[in-house]
Formats: sequence, C-alpha cells, structure tokens
Amino acid sequence: MDLIKYEKKDNIAKITLSRPKALNALNNEMLAEIREVFKGIKKDKDILAVIITGEGERSFVAGADISEMKDLDVKQGYRFGLFGSDIFKEIEGSKVPVMAVINGYALGGGLELALACDLRIASKDAVFGFPEVGLGIIPGYGGTQRLPRIIGISKAKKLLFTAERIDADQALEIGLIDLVVPKDELDNKAMELAKRIAFQAPVAVAAAKEAVDKGMDLKTDKAFALASKLFSRCFKTQDQKRAMAAFVKKEKFTKFENK
Repeated sequence: MDLIKYEKKDNIAKITLSRPKALNALNNEMLAEIREVFKGIKKDKDILAVIITGEGERSFVAGADISEMKDLDVKQGYRFGLFGSDIFKEIEGSKVPVMAVINGYALGGGLELALACDLRIASKDAVFGFPEVGLGIIPGYGGTQRLPRIIGISKAKKLLFTAERIDADQALEIGLIDLVVPKDELDNKAMELAKRIAFQAPVAVAAAKEAVDKGMDLKTDKAFALASKLFSRCFKTQDQKRAMAAFVKKEKFTKFENK
C-alpha cells in the first residue's frame, strides 16, 4: 500500500493515513487501501481494537480530494459518493471497536470517516467541520446520517448548513468527540484506551457493539429483544465461565481467550 501505514501490536491494529503533503485528503486510491485493510482486519481474529489516525502534525484528514470531484457529472457523483459510503459502512460494521485519533483537521470526508468510527479522541488543536455547502455539495459518505444520530438533529443541521468550523472543546461539548487531550499525549492516550478495550472479553465487547449499532435502527421492543439475544449468547463462552468463577472466588482474572 502506498497511502496507508499499517501496524499490529498487542492485539491492536493501527492505520495511519499517509498523504501529509495533501493533509491526508481522501482520494480513491486511499479509500481502496482502507477497504483492503479492513478486509484483512475482518479475517484476523487476533485483532481486538483498531486505531485510525493521520500522518503529520497538522491533519487527521482534511477532506475528500476536491481535484477528483470537481468535474464529475450526476452519475459519476453518485458512484463517487457510493464508493466512499460503502467503505465507511464496512468500518462502522467492524466486529471490533474502531477509534479515530484526530490530530488536527477533521473536515468534510475526514469528519465523515471519524463519525464512522465507534470512538473519537482528539488533540486540543483539532478542528472540525463540514465545508461542503460552501463548495456546492453536501457530505457524500454518510455524514448527513451519522452526524444527527451522534449530536442531535438541530446541532447537526447548524454544522451542515453553515460550514462552520469548531475547535476540540466545542466538539466535546456537543458530543461530537469523546475525549480531548494535549497533542503530545494523544498517541499514548489512544493506545491506553485501545489496550483497555482489548483487555475485556472480546465476545462481550463485540456483542455490546452489535447491540448498540443495530439497536439504534430498531423499534424499542425489537431492540430489547436483540439485546437479550446477544446477552444470552455470552453464556456460551469460556470467557464468561472463567471470569465469573474467578469473581465469585475473589480471584484476580487476567486474560480472556476470545472463546
């Protein structure tokens, strides 16, 4: 891969988007590489958490590559948006939690990428926004759907309609991100959080993620039924048997086996 750096350590995968001269703007080549990485992650049973970040000091992802969009017609625009949207659905549908680690600009398609992740942590100098309406378009990779589900309809419309940029503290206040840390602590804090997730029972974490993600789109009675079904499945695992036995015996439990 030319535009992505990939590392795996201690059951944690780290994806670094690497177009620093273009502020890591998403182009079709990078999107295709992201898709291939997540196909590999899906097959790798050792991976328990994923981190996505951008290379360099200035930007997570400053948006989609405008040079690839400016001359599209209606049909080409539809295919362009669908291509990225489908890839972001794969990220959102990952069995393991995915965390966006935002080190600078998260604009347009970059913010859409962050919204497709389960968690978002950012440095204090991070900047967020959807500039699309100022360019004559709207977010094309699912941002108009995920944003209101995360921060509420009115706040989402304000960001979408005005192309306003907000800082990390404002993003935290409206629930757009989950944590703000000093820039020099960002990588360590992200890894600390990823390790904490990876330490838990993997089947249970996957079940919790599925219950939330799928339950959000169901009517209440069906959502509760789904949660009950996922809850019951956990009792098939050796992790549940061993962890609860250790708890009852007041013994320290140190390692889940994903079984």
